[in-house]
Amino acid sequence: MKKVVAVLMTIVMAVLLAACGGGEKKAADAKPASGGEEKKDAIVIKFSHVTSVDSVKGKAAQKFADLAAEKTGGKVKVEVYPSSQLYGDKEELDALVSGNVHMIAPSVTKMVKLDPRWQYVDMPFLFKDREHALKFFESDLAKQLLNSEQLVGNDIMGLAFWENGFKQFTNNKKPLKAPADFKGMKFRAQAGKVLEGQFKALGAGSATIAFGETYAALQQGTVDGQENTFNNIDTQKYEEVQKYLTVSNHGRLDYAIFVNKPFWDSMPEEVRTKVEEALKEATEYEWKLASEDNDKSFENLKKSGKMQITELNDAERAELEKALQPVYDEFKSVITPELIDGIKNLK
Repeated sequence: MKKVVAVLMTIVMAVLLAACGGGEKKAADAKPASGGEEKKDAIVIKFSHVTSVDSVKGKAAQKFADLAAEKTGGKVKVEVYPSSQLYGDKEELDALVSGNVHMIAPSVTKMVKLDPRWQYVDMPFLFKDREHALKFFESDLAKQLLNSEQLVGNDIMGLAFWENGFKQFTNNKKPLKAPADFKGMKFRAQAGKVLEGQFKALGAGSATIAFGETYAALQQGTVDGQENTFNNIDTQKYEEVQKYLTVSNHGRLDYAIFVNKPFWDSMPEEVRTKVEEALKEATEYEWKLASEDNDKSFENLKKSGKMQITELNDAERAELEKALQPVYDEFKSVITPELIDGIKNLK
């Protein structure tokens, strides 16, 4: 009996010791990437975006974080939250307005809900070449758009444009060289009335499909084709499910940097000036990186040998541009003649 009692006492003591010494396990929260050393009273800027750390946007965001810490001597800490860690495409704008984040870098078309003029980016053949687009990014027109009443009235301020690049057509049916080649086909597109109008003018259909679901839609034949930058086509492996690529440069995909205006204005002026210097340098870095990555991706697509590549000549491009004139007839008043003509006439 004494032995039984002793065994029971040993078991009880073991359980009690385990309970007292086990401690609590803490969940591993996702940590943001940040730049440089921070001071205890550092100003924290939460920067949310939806692409990966290794994307052009992701690399540029981290460059900005590093430069901001360096230029302010650690007085500012930029916490970068990539890959929709905090908010996705649909939520980040509301999060910026409410001050839950301080900086975002969305595709400019996401701003259409506040100002329809942001659809300028979808207008076909509005930009002649990359130099024309960069000229717009630095123009007074761009500054007016970034600081419009529609944005400021929602406590938002735009600071800079980040480049993605020109869009090209891909499809799984045939080479696209003339407007007639598009008839009867169906293309994946981002949401937007201008893009619907673009494909309608070409006699084609369009379907709004999320970026992450596009590969499957192409593979399963839900749509025949899509439009995207060289880098997106390459990194998303669309050459595996698309036979034809047309180098058309017909539209653009670009980003813009927006901040919560009350937060931005609350920073001491000398600190804010240094942060804006950091953003300017990071922007120049992003432009260079975007251009290099698109060039590399185009070479990758050519080397793969999986796609038949058609490069439009000037006459073919002019014919396609003429076929898309109805898009201007329908949307110029919405986007405003001042903005469209202003971009076209930039020198």
